[in-house]
Amino acid sequence: MPSLPTTTPVPIVLAGARGHGRWHLANIRRLQHQGLVRLVGVCELKPLDDGELHAFAGELPEQSPDFGALLDSTGARAAIICTPIQTHAELALTAAGRGVHLLLEKPPAATRTDFERILAGVQDAQIACQVGFQSFGSHAVPAIRELVSTGAIGAVQGYGAAGAWVRDEAYYRRAPWAGRRRIGGADVVDGVLTNPLAHAVATALELAGSGRAEDVASIDTELFRAHDIEADDTSCVRVTTTAGLPVTAAVTLCAEQAGEPYVIVHGDRGRITFWYKQDRVLVQRAGHGPEEAVHGRTDLLENLVGHLTHGTPLLVPPHRTGAFMEVVEAVRTAPEPLALPADAWYTATTPAAPRRVVRGIDALVAAGADTLTLFSELGVPWALPRQVSSS
Repeated sequence: MPSLPTTTPVPIVLAGARGHGRWHLANIRRLQHQGLVRLVGVCELKPLDDGELHAFAGELPEQSPDFGALLDSTGARAAIICTPIQTHAELALTAAGRGVHLLLEKPPAATRTDFERILAGVQDAQIACQVGFQSFGSHAVPAIRELVSTGAIGAVQGYGAAGAWVRDEAYYRRAPWAGRRRIGGADVVDGVLTNPLAHAVATALELAGSGRAEDVASIDTELFRAHDIEADDTSCVRVTTTAGLPVTAAVTLCAEQAGEPYVIVHGDRGRITFWYKQDRVLVQRAGHGPEEAVHGRTDLLENLVGHLTHGTPLLVPPHRTGAFMEVVEAVRTAPEPLALPADAWYTATTPAAPRRVVRGIDALVAAGADTLTLFSELGVPWALPRQVSSS
């Protein structure tokens, strides 16, 4: 049985309650049942119907498409922003201007400039802001750091991330901003590195202890697309940190078979593999048999509430995602993603919609994480060196 709360439930507004917002809605319901929060408002262009809110007993939350007005009328103390990427900055500043604390979904912004505006707004308002990289709440993260610091795998050589997911063509029709680099004059940057598999990049940087913008020395990107979209769906990136270590990520939404994304910490006497969605860790090192463990996880909204009520340190304050935002900026300013040649991919039929599959991509993604190399360095014919963008 959950312990009884010792404080008044924190009143919360959710901006963006459909799509991924449904997960937040369910999580708020869980914490509301524990007496930690209370959903007082939902900001959506089209209001939720009774069926979508059926699990919230008693007084239903107020609804409005006007985020600022909703914060004012409900007296919310905290807000979750789970809206299209290009709207994050203005909504975050709207909340900051009212002294409302934030859980801001990833990526926190579409541009470095907007991210810096958010940082300044949060600091000026003296509000708490948590960025929605849920993997940072995994108890595996400090456990891996402890293993590394005690020399379990020897001297660290680098960090590699891999993500092979499956998304069909309907995925890119779900919203006007899906798969877009920009809409009109607004940057969106909805590529595989910056949104769906952003956790792979950010988690690798976090494990490397290089989460701040000032921890980045240089960034190389290779951006490709099999789908008929603006943004990238099959890409890799290498961040060289100021400590001189490489942090690479190879990711795709055009996998042959969907797999669990992971990060590898490479040492000169072993390696640690972290499947961050499962909180699962495998340690392989010289002189020992493989050791596997599954860790717990702290929910980021629960952590934010703990910060507001008991002063618990935030797990993902915005400055800890500055290096990831440098990757977003590098992707945003890179040359347009290269369309893969027709012989590099094929169309597979699924019950929902067709999907495009890049031939051999599952092995390439794994090889990138395993060897800390880019696609072009693996000798992939379609990964032309002229498509590498450095910043």
